[in-house]
Amino acid sequence: MGKRDKKQRHPQRNSHRAAFHYTEEGEEGVSYESHAASKYSLSEGEEEVGKKDEEEEEEDEEEEVEIEGNEETDEYPSKDMPSKFLLYQQSVQSPKGDISYLQKFFLMYVGGRQPLHLQEDFCGTALLSAEWLRTDSRRTAIGLDLDLEALDWCMENNINKIGADGYSRISLFHGNVLQPLEAKLIKFEPQELLRNISLTENKVVTESGGLESVLEGGSSSSSHNEIYMRNHPLPARDIVCAFNYSCCCLHRRADLVLYFKHVLDVLSKKGGIFVMDLYGGTSSECKLRLQRKFANFTYFWEQAEFDIIERKTRISLHFHLQKQQKKLRHAFSYSWRLWSLPEIKDCLEEAGFQSVHFWLREMQDTREIRKTEGFGVGRDIKYEEVKKFQQQDAWNAYVVAVA
Repeated sequence: MGKRDKKQRHPQRNSHRAAFHYTEEGEEGVSYESHAASKYSLSEGEEEVGKKDEEEEEEDEEEEVEIEGNEETDEYPSKDMPSKFLLYQQSVQSPKGDISYLQKFFLMYVGGRQPLHLQEDFCGTALLSAEWLRTDSRRTAIGLDLDLEALDWCMENNINKIGADGYSRISLFHGNVLQPLEAKLIKFEPQELLRNISLTENKVVTESGGLESVLEGGSSSSSHNEIYMRNHPLPARDIVCAFNYSCCCLHRRADLVLYFKHVLDVLSKKGGIFVMDLYGGTSSECKLRLQRKFANFTYFWEQAEFDIIERKTRISLHFHLQKQQKKLRHAFSYSWRLWSLPEIKDCLEEAGFQSVHFWLREMQDTREIRKTEGFGVGRDIKYEEVKKFQQQDAWNAYVVAVA
């Protein structure tokens, strides 16, 4: 790793999402095992990884066999350094699969209408929200996250691909899920408007002849005329979701209940649902390293030792880019508390939800999948609603709470 790569380590400390899961995007697409968190609970020392782990990673990379090109990962020239957010989306997320289940859950537990209004908490680059808007022109989306860099990247790389009305149907907020009303609306200019603007000597000359200062910082909000969620008109939400295990960022039970109360407050009085995911199994409480090989990069998911007293662990996400011969160590790093399903159910009921449902599926034994290629594992495994479920090496769950 060169000096430039080492310098990138500290600025990335506030980045918030990391995951390892297997996906199949389709009408009943599913995710295998995903992990995400936020700087809500990231501590200063959690990015340090021993020399032994780095040597083990290098040994793993030397043993891999490069696979053929893949349309999902072959989107950047060999000399360009892709964004860590792009790498994350390509190796982790499956928005079509998640949306398929969200629609299914809504029709099962609410029914009577089509869900149109989504809120994605801990949204990161809001890829799920972007896909939600793409599926129906009547739909709206709200995204909330503490990572301003991820939100800006979303508007520059995801929302602009939806269509002419994409910007008008989404509201992205920068803030804490525990204080959602204080979150600030991210302002931006649609591409259609920017096409009518020419830049001259650091001034903006519009077609009407007026002069304005050049926007700085991309799509970020300025310090003047800030709009907060508390005074911005928004539709009641049909669905609120918190995926990629983001609720594990909240380490205290009181915070978890408070968050669930905020969710309940924004759901439609006509009926709505909150959906989150969770993982578990014997492999979730031990040190674990997994990797997946793609056409242009290798994705590493690293789980540190598990503290059984606080039920906390540290997760680190790394990328090794073959063509660039560079490593993004700790592209995403964070700490979380691994909640149990009964704890989540108790907190949801305490917050005021009427019913809670568990949809689970067993995962392939992690001892058999330390190294994989692409998304080739677990394609035929579907989630099923269960009342009881015996402990396994690894399992994944959707938790559906009905308002």
